[in-house]
Amino acid sequence: MDRKLHDYGGVIHLHSSFSFDGHAPMEEILAAAEKNEVDFIMLTDHDHLKARQEGWEGWQKKTLVLVGEEIAPRFNHFLAFNIQEPVICSGDPEGINPQKYIDEVNRQGGFGFIAHPDHEGTKLFHVKHYSWNNWNVGDFAGIGVWDFMTDWQKSLHGYGSALLSFLFPALVLKGPRRITLERWDALNQIRKTVGIGELDNHATVKKLLGIRFVAFPFHRAFAFIRTHVLTKTGFTGNNQQDIAMLYESLLHGRCYFALEYFRRAKGFQFAVEQDQKVFHMGDSLPLSLSGNAQLSVSCPAKARIRVIRDGREECRAIGNRLSIKIDKTGVYRVEAHLKTAGKTRPWIFSNPIFINSPNH
Repeated sequence: MDRKLHDYGGVIHLHSSFSFDGHAPMEEILAAAEKNEVDFIMLTDHDHLKARQEGWEGWQKKTLVLVGEEIAPRFNHFLAFNIQEPVICSGDPEGINPQKYIDEVNRQGGFGFIAHPDHEGTKLFHVKHYSWNNWNVGDFAGIGVWDFMTDWQKSLHGYGSALLSFLFPALVLKGPRRITLERWDALNQIRKTVGIGELDNHATVKKLLGIRFVAFPFHRAFAFIRTHVLTKTGFTGNNQQDIAMLYESLLHGRCYFALEYFRRAKGFQFAVEQDQKVFHMGDSLPLSLSGNAQLSVSCPAKARIRVIRDGREECRAIGNRLSIKIDKTGVYRVEAHLKTAGKTRPWIFSNPIFINSPNH
């Protein structure tokens, strides 16, 4: 399998003290990123780009910072990147017309992702739901498929379970919601829709029995869900060049997302080889009449590997590797589940490879 691509693991969707509901300064976030060996962070403070204006975008020691915005009316939150000016939902506090701000992001030469589309919140702790409820939209680059906060908050059924969930959050994560995966698979059969993992951490300050504490400080939160972007060349240290390269690979769909707590995912590979050419995540290819297309998966640890075609399981295997002959067109992606702490848990989710008919 081709090993020429460079694998960079980063965190998409997080909030600093520049957000009205963020509590961690950039210095604290970057120290946590370096401690957790996070290659890049894609910051999404609410409704502005102050972090860029104050000089935080670019390389900060060992971490590349990319400054975006979470466009955040009541519903239909949108993560916007590569924009020049903040996009404000003036006159639409409920987010009734998200196409308007999607169009504005694109007009600025940017791109965006639908954020936590199936977020439910939790009534017990008075957390509102922030779902995406208008799917009559287009021209978005992708969606958040696995969001840490959406997943974790579903475990908050009572005060006892909430305490355990807080102490051992990785043990309660279930993976992307079924409805989200089904929608993502359906969208990809219409047009490429890049899937990302989200963190959505605010380092929220809580109070219990008169004691103030931070729910998820970043040095802890960065151990959970990351998005890995695969680039054709390595980082150069040049801010403009490296940001452009990361954006290009992400938009292409050359990426996967994973729960990093139990086992790092770096080194995961998914490719299709045909007629001595190698195709990676985000690539499209016509199925050759020669019948020599081979799909290969490699994981950095033993896992339950599932190949999903057009939203349905095509095959599965247990081990570090899987290889099958491809004789059908379709949208192929991979899931890997890791057995750890006495249970098989969600681990890695790839973006698809698109295999078309020979005359497509």
